[in-house]
Amino acid sequence: MNSLLTLPVLSRIRRNHGLEHATLTVLAQRFPYRRMAGISFPGGFFLVGDIPSEDLREAVIVALARLNNGERHLAVHPHCGTNYAVAGLAAGLLAWLGMSGTKTRRDRLERLPLVVSLVTLAFIVTQPLGPVVQKRITTSGDPQGLVVVDVSPVPFGRLSLHRVTTQN
Repeated sequence: MNSLLTLPVLSRIRRNHGLEHATLTVLAQRFPYRRMAGISFPGGFFLVGDIPSEDLREAVIVALARLNNGERHLAVHPHCGTNYAVAGLAAGLLAWLGMSGTKTRRDRLERLPLVVSLVTLAFIVTQPLGPVVQKRITTSGDPQGLVVVDVSPVPFGRLSLHRVTTQN
């Protein structure tokens, strides 16, 4: 698995994902009640949220500097989609297992309390697992020479969208 994560394209996505999270953390400290979200790709990340371009540019630079100074924890974000995906996968799997073998509607209704219990257990168990998966698989807190090339607004209807472009 580790060798797969070091493939250049995956390494770039993981480092950009870490920078995206660090940027969201820096922005949340400055704009605590603004809704924001991001999505990373090999060439950088997109950020959705009502954030002025200059404030985003400054936040990205601060976030990158903090990661380069060893604040690796900034790469793990509590609202990352990885957390939800891990929880959803576990809940879906346990719900499927809980319903396996049922043939009639009555069987399914009788199993419903079991399934609800299993899904609840999945959400409880995966709460600490999501950040671990982020840290080890979907993000990297080590920018490894990542450089911010551009921060630019992208016309996208009524949404405020920016593209952050990076390179090695």
